[in-house]
Amino acid sequence: MEPKTAQQMADALEAHESKGDYDAISDGDVFAARLTSDLQEVSHDRHLRVDFSPFKMPSRAEPTPEDEARFHHQMEHDNCAFDKVEILPNNIGYIKFDGFMDAAFCGPTVVAAMGFVAHADAIIFDLRENGGGQPAMVTLIASYLFDQPTHLIDIYNRKDDSNTQNWTLPYLPGARLNKQPVFVLTSKRTFSGAEEFAFDLKNQKRATIVGETTGGGAHPVSGHTVADYFVVDVPFAKSLDPVTKTNWEGTGVEPDVKVPAAEALATAEKLAIESIQTKKDR
Repeated sequence: MEPKTAQQMADALEAHESKGDYDAISDGDVFAARLTSDLQEVSHDRHLRVDFSPFKMPSRAEPTPEDEARFHHQMEHDNCAFDKVEILPNNIGYIKFDGFMDAAFCGPTVVAAMGFVAHADAIIFDLRENGGGQPAMVTLIASYLFDQPTHLIDIYNRKDDSNTQNWTLPYLPGARLNKQPVFVLTSKRTFSGAEEFAFDLKNQKRATIVGETTGGGAHPVSGHTVADYFVVDVPFAKSLDPVTKTNWEGTGVEPDVKVPAAEALATAEKLAIESIQTKKDR
């Protein structure tokens, strides 16, 4: 978060408070939503938000081993956010997942999913309900789609004035899917890490994006407890294309083929069949 923007947000909240705009709000969720709206009105950053918990928030910054165990148990229960992996008619691989979870823990799920579609003639990734997650998981899944080292994205950390380059991984368990045409389905709900996946593959001309323009959140955040029941997610870095030094913050990722989200899968299937047939005709 830029210092100038932070000061502007602080001034805006103080102005609302002095006018009594918050005096009548007694519901925690409503108050958090109002603060989020007021902050985003200044910052235009959709990652920046205030969250309310009905339980007192711990002051510690790091999760305990018990917290980690509960989180991992929930990820197992949710199959690491992988909702569906199947082979559609015409030998088209289809993977629908709704989050980029902890790569260290969910790596085996990725290996199994990619292995299942390894011999498909085209691949469709359905990110229409994917709200993002861990950059390392974005890199892991994207790495399966390239056979040469590829510079995917840079992440600039303003506080440390450091730049981290994210490249595809040199080793992966299982076969790479670098020859099949790839299609990524998006919607207005596609956000954050899911947008990075679409952004990276689009810029590398490795996938055709089909659907709607995504949500527009490109700044990684960290949570800060600011009161017993409130946490603020504050951007601390920004993702940048290695060449253009741009990202999708506030604009979203524009699809190559723009259709309503509900029609994206059928459209991608048609495009995949055409790509498969063109390859066979060569």
